Amino acid sequence: MSGTLLVNNLAGLMIVTSMLVIAVKKPTVSAVFYGVQSLVLVGIFITLANMFGAHELYLWSISAFVTKVVLVPLIMYRAFCKLADPNADGGVVSTAVLFMLAAAIVLVSYFAVQPVQLPMLGELKPVLAVSLGHFLIGLMCIVTQRNILKQVFGYCLMENGSHLTLALLAHDAPELVEIGIATDAIFAVIIMTLMARRIYRTMHTLDVQKLISLKG
Repeated sequence: MSGTLLVNNLAGLMIVTSMLVIAVKKPTVSAVFYGVQSLVLVGIFITLANMFGAHELYLWSISAFVTKVVLVPLIMYRAFCKLADPNADGGVVSTAVLFMLAAAIVLVSYFAVQPVQLPMLGELKPVLAVSLGHFLIGLMCIVTQRNILKQVFGYCLMENGSHLTLALLAHDAPELVEIGIATDAIFAVIIMTLMARRIYRTMHTLDVQKLISLKG
């Protein structure tokens, strides 16, 4: 299997894991699927490093493995297993509609990246489309999910999409850039997790639709 085909297939797998993160009911299970998705992202980094001859991406893959595959999922899993609100499970639209929206997002993203003309992206435009679509799917998760914890995952999906775009368009960026992005993601997840726990302890709910009482 060629490197291009492998990267394209792995990018498609990222979309599948994104929908699993959103569709499953338990946030702890979503944390596991997010870890799996991040492992797929690491695989893309390693393959791109081999294709482009970019040693920076090998360093990115190590940093991403430590932060995205291990630390962030572990933090979310341990924090979210103590929070449960079955009434907040689900979203404002059905799972079937979510899958149709995701398909539409990927299709629109594919056509959106067609005008992009970069030598290194000749056969990797599907991956660029996935990176853009992945960001938008994360945004869709934030908008459509009622559970605060699922909205945290929406941010994480958006961050993975942005990360993939950076790997495609700036794969020779210094490792310091990757460390900054990864560190930012960890602190963002910690802050959002602490806020979710505080809201749960105060309001006894994780349903964002019930938090309108905080207004004013």
